[in-house]
Amino acid sequence: MTSRPVALLALPDVQLLDVAGPLDVFAEANAQCDREVYALAVVGTAPGPITTSSGRRLLPDHVAPDDASPFFDTLLVAGAPRMHEAQVAPELLAWLRNAAGRCRRYGSVCSGAFLLGQAGLLDGRRVTTHWAVAEMLAARFPAARVEVDAICLFDGPLRTAAGVTAGLDLALALVEEDLGAEVARRVAAQLVMFFKRGGGQMQFSRRGMSASSGRSALQEAQRWVAAHPAEDHGVDRLASRTGMSPRHFARVFRAETGMTPAAYVETVRIEAVRRLLETGEVSLKQVAGACGFRDADTLRRAFMRRVGTTPAEYRRLHVAPEIRLQHRAHANRSQGVERSSK
Repeated sequence: MTSRPVALLALPDVQLLDVAGPLDVFAEANAQCDREVYALAVVGTAPGPITTSSGRRLLPDHVAPDDASPFFDTLLVAGAPRMHEAQVAPELLAWLRNAAGRCRRYGSVCSGAFLLGQAGLLDGRRVTTHWAVAEMLAARFPAARVEVDAICLFDGPLRTAAGVTAGLDLALALVEEDLGAEVARRVAAQLVMFFKRGGGQMQFSRRGMSASSGRSALQEAQRWVAAHPAEDHGVDRLASRTGMSPRHFARVFRAETGMTPAAYVETVRIEAVRRLLETGEVSLKQVAGACGFRDADTLRRAFMRRVGTTPAEYRRLHVAPEIRLQHRAHANRSQGVERSSK
């Protein structure tokens, strides 16, 4: 069988992992199949080395738009830290449209979606990108349907991935699409990565974290909520701390902070939950009580809605293994003491 040409388009200041990660997944698929399933290439935008955001340099195999558009089975656009600000030459966008039109599939890693958007290749499609620039992508390309929480999305010939390491998830999904789940599982095992990552990318997001804003009286109320997340923070109580009527407080709070008091309180409480979960030392029932949730079920529902995964899965992914082992050992000792006392 002939190999499938796969290319990563890399602009200057590209994030190195956005290029190297997917290429290594495809290369490992070649190794697992003991043949060249994928012929790999990097496409630059000017002759000579491509300087990455880390200062390391890549040598491109092709140069766009100078090279006559070669055929690629798969073409992915790699992201860069300030891709959303990149001024892209019309000739490059024309090359990208032409190359994508000849591909079986095309897509992006991280903020590479902005280049696809400028080329008109996102219109009418479901797409994802890094959580930090997802709202910007949606505002700039309203014809695209941006899904903020997704790790990877497939829509027709379009394949998009969230930030940076999600490029490995995307490449692995493409390997599964081509070669089946068993080969993809072997690739994942060899690269020590999840075959299917649990949850969405919002579990990594720090966007929307509560920061004091508005007039000083509102900021004082916000600091009080942050310092005492378990207390009752109804509008009446918060309003009394500012000397405002509840109705006036709610109106001013929303106007000056961009969210309702209830939404702010829940945001603060979810932040507190995340911090406690990351310590790996507290039961979910204790976390709920310490952070102002009525019970563990109420906490789970709010956490799923805000973070996109369960508290248990979040803890599993975000707590260092040695902390989990310490927590387990402590729990075992406690159970032993309890049994011996009986």
